[in-house]
Amino acid sequence: MARPRNNPGDLAELPTELRSDRPKGDQIREILQTLTRNLSAGTVLPSERVLAERFGVARMTVRQEVDRVVAEGLAARRPGGGTFVAEPRPARMLTSSFSQDMRARGIVPGGKVLEHRIGTADEALAAELEEPVGTPVLHLVRLRTADGEPMAIERTFLSLSRYPGLDELDLSEVSLYDSLSTRWGVTLGMVSASIIAAPPDASDCELLGIDATTPCLIITSAPRTASGEVIEFGRSVYRSDRYDITIAYRAT
Repeated sequence: MARPRNNPGDLAELPTELRSDRPKGDQIREILQTLTRNLSAGTVLPSERVLAERFGVARMTVRQEVDRVVAEGLAARRPGGGTFVAEPRPARMLTSSFSQDMRARGIVPGGKVLEHRIGTADEALAAELEEPVGTPVLHLVRLRTADGEPMAIERTFLSLSRYPGLDELDLSEVSLYDSLSTRWGVTLGMVSASIIAAPPDASDCELLGIDATTPCLIITSAPRTASGEVIEFGRSVYRSDRYDITIAYRAT
């Protein structure tokens, strides 16, 4: 593991304040996730005290979100050394969308759209999507169900430059990947993904109908088409008490 460097993430790269229309904890977690993508492994992150003072929130709120990014494997702690960007975890390969996966198991897939908003790709997201900075993107959050029961929460970004009009579809009624296939000719190829175990946060517990002791699988992925183009970039939370993963990978 890399030795933590003593140059904490540049505060100039952080927002000066949080938005009032979204939960503060969610925003702090996204800020920390962005920092871990932009900084090299071993770089020390801003302390809980610094983040709490900058954004005017309780240190406990910051600590909970730091705990989350540590549990997700994006950051790590060392006694006396603060919190730092973790070494990248090795990836595996998934081979189907949620709907395809459920149907293959004889289960009826479903979903409810929790958030649907349009924004633009910053440098980190643009790199993940392999699109120019400023590209319009759809940020989609969905509760995924299996035979009507909560199974997962999917949070994903898709390029509206690559898929114009995608934001006009009602994705609570139609499959995302079925729509990408029929309207834009997308054929799903192999999916590079990181899969780790982590505890759910309070809002995810409520949505998934579980308590805080139920472990979840956090899947960060960037599926590609059969021709190699990035389809989406997202992070999903799956109930490990109801879901197991079959993976295919190339031996080296």
